[in-house]
Amino acid sequence: MTTPPSPPQQPYAAPGPQAASGTPYTYTSPIPVVRTHLGHALASEWTKIKSVRSTMWTLGVFLGLVIGIGFLVAAQTGDQEYGDVPYTLPAFFGLILGQICLITLGVLVVSSEYGTGMIRTTFTASPQRHRVLTAKLLVFFAVAFVVSALAIALVGLFTEATHSGAGGVAWGGTVVKGALYVSLLGVLALAVGSMLRHSAGAITAMLGLVLVPAIMPAFLLLSQSLRPVGEKMLDYNAPNALAKIFHMGEANETGTAQLVLLAVVTAAAIAGAFALLERRDV
Repeated sequence: MTTPPSPPQQPYAAPGPQAASGTPYTYTSPIPVVRTHLGHALASEWTKIKSVRSTMWTLGVFLGLVIGIGFLVAAQTGDQEYGDVPYTLPAFFGLILGQICLITLGVLVVSSEYGTGMIRTTFTASPQRHRVLTAKLLVFFAVAFVVSALAIALVGLFTEATHSGAGGVAWGGTVVKGALYVSLLGVLALAVGSMLRHSAGAITAMLGLVLVPAIMPAFLLLSQSLRPVGEKMLDYNAPNALAKIFHMGEANETGTAQLVLLAVVTAAAIAGAFALLERRDV
């Protein structure tokens, strides 16, 4: 009876190099490892927003509309027309169109990453998704507010310099409120873009949110039962809200109520965006 052959011997794995004391060597990376925080996410989002073409185009068109139309309107008005309105009033006409640029940019800040798939890389580098969205919101709001305030202020300075009559209304508040209103619209668009994850869908939804309340009152006011709804919609739609901010409404209306409502709606949309961000896969 023959003995079955023994299995082949496995190659011997030598232990790793050891120091003279017998302790195995350990590798220490020359690159310092630090715990990531919100500041890193803010730096990353700032690099993104300033390096993509969509930012330059949308903000360039925004500045062209607000400043260009504002200067044109200011040049066509007389001194007596600024007796009880602020010198920033000509900026209102440019903001009516310019707000669409900030809405578009707000959507693209987040939806473009979903469209290209780069959002996976972003979340791999920063697994805390809420931190990424927070950074996007803060960076976009800061950029939108500064650019908007600068454009409105330039129009106010130009109008004041070209008109010798004394304006009856201090226009510093309109710079802050006007810039805050259009910036919040852009932040709302960013939140909607984060929830829908689709550029065209989010932009369409935001345009509907801005344009429908401005158009529907013309039909709702014809019905006695729907007339209260039409009146509220007329008071709080985006064009009329901006008009009140620039003192184009009643003497005691400054657009504060409209600004507060937009802030509440934006906060609700942001809360929804954070909730969906943690529940859905990318």
